[in-house]
Parts: sequence; C-alpha cells; structure tokens
Amino acid sequence: MSSTKTSRVSSIKASALEAVVAADERQGRLAAGQDPAKRQQILEGADRVFSQMGFDAASMNDITREAGVSKGTIYVYFDSKEELFMELCFAYRDKLFSGIYSALEGDHDLREALIAFGTALSLKVTSDVVIRAQRVVISVAERMPSMSQSFYENGPKRGQALLKAFLDKHVAAGDLDIEDTELATYQLSDLMVTGMLRRRLFGCMDNPPSEEQIRKTVTSGVDMFLKAYKKQ
Repeated sequence: MSSTKTSRVSSIKASALEAVVAADERQGRLAAGQDPAKRQQILEGADRVFSQMGFDAASMNDITREAGVSKGTIYVYFDSKEELFMELCFAYRDKLFSGIYSALEGDHDLREALIAFGTALSLKVTSDVVIRAQRVVISVAERMPSMSQSFYENGPKRGQALLKAFLDKHVAAGDLDIEDTELATYQLSDLMVTGMLRRRLFGCMDNPPSEEQIRKTVTSGVDMFLKAYKKQ
C-alpha cells in the first residue's frame, strides 16, 4: 500500500473514532476506558487478588473474575497486571504519604522538623502495606526493570528530592555546612530507618516497629547527622 493511501486510511479511521467519541459525549456516555467507577472496580479487584495470591501467582484472569468484569473490559483500562500493580502502588503512595512532608515546610526548628519528618516517614515505609509492595518490586526487578524503576522514580526519588530541597534551604541560610546535599540526603534517610527497614524487608521483624522505637531511632539518626553537618 502506498504511503498516500496508508495516510488516507489512517485519516479515515481517526475521523471515525472521533465521530464515535463525539456521539458518546452527546449522548452522555463515557468513551471506552474513561469510566472512573469501572477503573476503580478493577483496581479494587486487583488489590484483593494481589493480597491473597501474591504478584507472581496472580493472573489477569484471576483479576477479571474478582473484579466482575469481562476480559475485554479489563484490557481497555490496563495492558497488564504489571500496569495494574503500579497503579495500585501510586494510589497507596498518594494515600499513605500525603501530608508527611508538611514538617519540612515553614520555619520550624531544624532538629524538630527533621525528627517529625523522619518519624512520619519511617512509620509509613516500615508498615505492612509498603513492605509488601517493596518486596514485590524487588522480586521482579531483574526481569522487569522498567517496573522497579518506575516505582523508584515515582516514590522514593520524589521524597528524596523534597528532603534535598529542605537541606539546600538550610545550607543557604547558614544553618548547615554540607558540600554535597544529594549524598547527605541519602545518608540522613538511611539513618532514619537504621535497624528497621532491612529487617522488615527480609522478614526478620514480623511486625512494624512501634512509634516509640521509630522515634528513638530517628532522633538518634538526626542528632548524628547534625553533629556532622550543623554549623556551630
């Protein structure tokens, strides 16, 4: 088929699709894949399946049955179970992590702001739901690197950027003496979860740490960090 003819056929198909969408809009119907209630129904079904079966054992057929939708419908909204899982991760992230960065805003005392932020963050990252998600992402990282990269880029990396901006502000204000705030951000993050996160990930700590344990760990980590970087 010539390029001119191919272009004409594509144009006809596009026009036909636009006509269908326009007709749906005139009649008050949502275009395929645009119904938020149906999308949420599928996500809730996927959440139950992943919780019961785990990521690897779950299939799109399992999710279809649990969500009560047809196979054709589920693929209109999501291309794969990987895409479904990542969508759930982003939904949990927005729900769980909203508000925890408020401690880094305003003119709070430096030490108290870092302790408040670290406590809130550590409570979330060591929780059952976040630990389960991290385990799944780690388990598929070698064969699905794009999935693990997306998880990192849209979660931990965004949080690190906010913490780095906070440190940069205090360096500019003369409170901190840090040559490399990006490196310092990772150092501080690790200090805030010392002895907790890895033990949780590897199943050496069955239950989430108590708030008292978290606050003690975070306070110790912040004080160590400030001893190294706070201007006297």
